[in-house]
Amino acid sequence: MSPPDPDHFREAMGTLPTGVTVVTATGPDGPAGATANAVCSLSLEPMLMLACLDRGSRTLLAVQAANRFGLSVLHAGQEGVARAFATKAPPADKWEGVGWAERDGIPAIDDALAFVACELRDVIAGGDHVIVTGEVTAVDHDKEAKGNPLVFHAGLYRPLGD
Repeated sequence: MSPPDPDHFREAMGTLPTGVTVVTATGPDGPAGATANAVCSLSLEPMLMLACLDRGSRTLLAVQAANRFGLSVLHAGQEGVARAFATKAPPADKWEGVGWAERDGIPAIDDALAFVACELRDVIAGGDHVIVTGEVTAVDHDKEAKGNPLVFHAGLYRPLGD
């Protein structure tokens, strides 16, 4: 059997809707961030998160330098934020016009559905990406806030249907 074609693999995996987040850290030159949809809770005891970042990501370097990172869960109205942080633009350009505040020493995107702060625990090679795990140190989520999460499916950003 011949190995699968990478484009066919990407297309097949695109059928799995994923939540959209921005992974953030404070780097030596200020805030850094990257859109990520390979993110999940890993464990409740201890509370751990997992995120995958491109091996060449400047945000990955900032996460490693800061030894901590944050995850902002985006809502359907934040597609522009997701697109901005998905680029290879300089960090300052990504943050231009984006509301944010520092929470627990980590940049957090304003109006996100949730924010999770983590202390870096593991950095694991994973092909062209790097898997980072972090121990959760803070969670900011308003149970009363209603929001339609932003998802990525079949190559497009979409709101989660009601």
